[in-house]
Amino acid sequence: MSEQSRRYEKSARLRERAHRLIPGGSHTYAKGDDQYPLLAPGFIARGLGCHVWDVDGNRYIEYGMGNRAVGLGHAYPKVVQAVERELHDGCNFTRPASIEVEAAETFLSLIPTAEMVKFCKDGSDATSGAVKLARAYTGRDVVACCADHPFFSVDDWFIGTTEMNAGVPEVVSKLTVTFRYNDIASVREMFAKNRGKVAAVILEAARADEPRDGFLHEVQRLCRENGALMILDEMITGFRWNAGGAQAEYGIEPDLSCFGKAMANGFSVSALAGKRQYMRLGGLDHTDRPRVFLLSTTHGAETHALAAAIASMRIFQNEPVIEHLYRQGRKLKDGVEEAVRRHGVEDYFKIVGRPSCLAYAALDQNRKPSQAHRSLFLQETIARGVLMPSLVVSYTHDDAAIAATIEAIDGALAVYARALDDGVERHLVGRPSQVVYRRFNKKSENPASAEPPAETPGEAFLPAKAS
Repeated sequence: MSEQSRRYEKSARLRERAHRLIPGGSHTYAKGDDQYPLLAPGFIARGLGCHVWDVDGNRYIEYGMGNRAVGLGHAYPKVVQAVERELHDGCNFTRPASIEVEAAETFLSLIPTAEMVKFCKDGSDATSGAVKLARAYTGRDVVACCADHPFFSVDDWFIGTTEMNAGVPEVVSKLTVTFRYNDIASVREMFAKNRGKVAAVILEAARADEPRDGFLHEVQRLCRENGALMILDEMITGFRWNAGGAQAEYGIEPDLSCFGKAMANGFSVSALAGKRQYMRLGGLDHTDRPRVFLLSTTHGAETHALAAAIASMRIFQNEPVIEHLYRQGRKLKDGVEEAVRRHGVEDYFKIVGRPSCLAYAALDQNRKPSQAHRSLFLQETIARGVLMPSLVVSYTHDDAAIAATIEAIDGALAVYARALDDGVERHLVGRPSQVVYRRFNKKSENPASAEPPAETPGEAFLPAKAS
């Protein structure tokens, strides 16, 4: 075993066990081994603030932040204390707990465009609940989702539109159509091809690109014109663009919206919110329409998770969290872009997105997106003590963390620049990472048993060890 692979010796042993027991070795595709280079931590032991420690004791400044679910920082004290207090009284009962009302009031005070809310556990629950509600209200079957936004749900109505659609009946897949972001003509064309059939249009308010020429408002106008509901997926934007969501940032009132991720700082809470005329269909008071079986989940209102949500939302209300995310994100972006220029790779490495939710694009010699070059960049930043599948800051990313990150990226870009000249295969250890949505695994893929060669190219930088 090489010195580099010894850094991850415990992770390697755990990986072998995990792949025997868990399909894919993890419970979230984005956390899978195929998403990271071979020289990467396989398992995280703990986190505090903007740092995490892997099971081998290596410490990293972290920028994935639980796939953007951790907005304040790992093990944020006020959230942990709220959870601990609530757990002493139990977490799940036969009837509703009073904290469910408090959580709903807190949420609706932040999102004034919504009149009712129902909590659940993950984003898929919320978006699929919104789709069902729209279909029930309109009496239509077709749903339109934005083709430029990568994920809406694990459920068939969305996964059937991807390359990874095995197990989804074709008849279900055909009920979902797509359009392009910032392309209002594609939305018009979609409605024209499916006249009188579209129940809802679902999209994120923004990702890397901002809405242009009043795109969101035009989509809403076309929805109303065609009798469809507008569903805004705010899983990511909800507590990063603005404390009131992207809908507050852009001044738009969706019919239904879906929240999650950072609203409970990593604890499992998501929300379907919307206008009363739609949400009431899942309730007990209406008699004019059929009842909708809407989000009935045993664990949807666990009290400790709602306590985490209340604590997190109040911090967003009362402290300058959003301002901090923007400020630190701008510092990070400026520092990285300066390093990019210094190494002459402006055409091959790009920082994209809002300062509060940055990502990066790794391109090859032909300026095309490259999994191999992304893997190399990840490999080299991990070696320098930074774990960054994205560049998502939290409330606990301070100036020292930003400066250390820029220094690490500067070193990684030196290797990246050399790889553009003499070939990425001379610097990347093992196979590149893969896109999630692929129809087949490659025959050579076997992350559970993959072992880097004894002699590895590139420069070796050991991550800082836990004290």
